[in-house]
This record gives sequence, C-alpha cells and structure tokens, in this order.
Amino acid sequence: MRTVLVTGAAGGIGTRLRKLLKGIYPALRWSDIKVPADLTKDEQFVKADIADLAQVEKLVDGVDGIVHLGGVSVERPWEEILPANIVGCYNLFEAARRKRVQRIVFATSNHAIGFYPRTRRIGVDEHVRPDGYYGVSKVFGEAIGALYAYKHGLRVACLRIGNFGDAPLDHRRLSIWISPEDLVQLIRIGLDHPDLRYEVFYGVSDNERGWWDNSAALRYGYRPAGKSEAHRDAALAAQAKLPKNAVADWYQGGDYCAIGFDADPNDLARF
Repeated sequence: MRTVLVTGAAGGIGTRLRKLLKGIYPALRWSDIKVPADLTKDEQFVKADIADLAQVEKLVDGVDGIVHLGGVSVERPWEEILPANIVGCYNLFEAARRKRVQRIVFATSNHAIGFYPRTRRIGVDEHVRPDGYYGVSKVFGEAIGALYAYKHGLRVACLRIGNFGDAPLDHRRLSIWISPEDLVQLIRIGLDHPDLRYEVFYGVSDNERGWWDNSAALRYGYRPAGKSEAHRDAALAAQAKLPKNAVADWYQGGDYCAIGFDADPNDLARF
C-alpha cells in the first residue's frame, strides 16, 4: 500500500487514526463530508459526499487501499441511513472497482449482530441479527464487500467494531471494547496481509468477558494488547449509575436493541 484513503476523517475514530496511521503508509488521503476542525497543513484532505458517485470516483482515483469509516455512525431514521450508509457504501465499492483499488477495510459494527443475548458466544459464521437501521446498513456493507471480493477481485476485510476508545466505560463495553492501537493492528492486516481475500473480524481487544470468537482474526496474526479487565473497577462503578433496562441489558447490542422494541419481552430468554 502506497496511497491509502480513509473516509470519515472528522469522526471520533477517524480523528484518532489521523495520528495513529501517520508514517505507516507513504501517503494518506483523508475525506469526510465536513472538514475536520483540527486539520493540519501536512494532511491531504478531500471533502466529498459519498452519496454522490461522481465525487467518490474522483476521491478514490490513484488510491491503493481504502479504510471506509464514513457514513452515519449511530442509530438514525431510515431516511438518514439510506443515502450515507447504503448508497454511499455501494458508491465506494463501485468506484473502487472502476479505479482498480486493491483493498478495502470496511468498518462494520457489533450492531450487525446486536440481537444475540449476552449469554451466547458467537463467531463470524452465525446469522446476522441487526438491532436497528444502522445495524442493517452494516450488514449491507458486509454483503456488498463479499460481492466485490469474489466477483471483482477486491480484497476486503470487514471489522465488526465493538466500542472504540481509551477504556471501556461500562459493563457492556468490558465485553466489546477495542483500544485504538488494536484497531490499527486490524486495519493493517486488512490492508497488507497477502493471503486475505474476504474476511469478517471482530474489532475487539483481549477482553476476558468477551462474547465473540475472534479466531478468524487470530489466524491472520492479530495479537491484541489491550485488556478491558484492567479498567474493570471504573467501568463497573460507571455502570452502577446507569438506569436498568431489561431489553438493553439482555442483548449484546445494548440500548440500540431497546429503541422501538415492541416484541413480547417474555421472549427474551428464548432467543
């Protein structure tokens, strides 16, 4: 990889990656629909709306690899999810195909499988269970990544990011936390590993309370250094201040599962 494009440069993850990826690849191109407030003169930035295919084609021209973080990053009404996360995601993969980009690392989410109970450990081959429109959009991205990998020859890594930050902030995040440095490690596997065609990895650190089997990532050399249990006391103290919710506390997706939930709550333990 000589030139790597990272979309979503103004978001929380993108902002951290602008520091962490510096110097790893010869050229980094950053993009977002808005200009980051802390953009420096030595950073190459291209403002673009990924819902516009013509803009995306110009954006990816001359790029070897893409880290796609762009789009709506939280649960929102379908009308907001559709242009950015569905149309925009298609545009990115299609523009990459047309411009002969080699690799894409797609930032998917734990919300693609949020409706699994916390009592169940799952791998990457389980059926998807999105917990909202945002989760649905991430399932779409994983699927279109597979299509472009096997039909058009792109190499694609889908990272189901749990919760990104310097420390897990509550009980749920003790299970799904990923440190910034561990995320960089997974991104580099996606961009650089010679044997990768299409894979789904869980974006989590070495979490003792984890719900996900991340053996697929381990096979590609992932060795997470972060340990959520080191932050246990602070996370559990913060959890004690949060209100209880039977739906959110049962499912891996947390509060996203509770938004608009009107199924029979007596079914929680059955599924």
